[in-house]
Amino acid sequence: APAIEGIAYFTVSELLQNISKHSNARTASVELSRSGSRLLIRVRDDGRGGASPDGGSGLAGLAERLGSVDGRFLVDSPPGGPTSVEAELPWRDRDGTSRTGGVPRRAAAARRSA
Repeated sequence: APAIEGIAYFTVSELLQNISKHSNARTASVELSRSGSRLLIRVRDDGRGGASPDGGSGLAGLAERLGSVDGRFLVDSPPGGPTSVEAELPWRDRDGTSRTGGVPRRAAAARRSA
């Protein structure tokens, strides 16, 4: 669905922007996959950690946006790093169907070095 695609794009964009601005990371990775009727997004970096979705942060806004569409948002960012963020969204094919079961399908993977 176009709305879910937009939220997925915005989520990855916002997370990469946060890495660039705040993490002092040398590398970051983005992994997208689909498992049944869910789109899974994982963004990792080797930065300083300490990211939190609490308070008025951009991460809190992402968590709220994902929650509004039955999504999930998890941040693992201990002080000293690394940081791993996982987001999960409902998925429907463009024809409106939702497939279930089966092996996760990788959509894309990318790495960036600073």
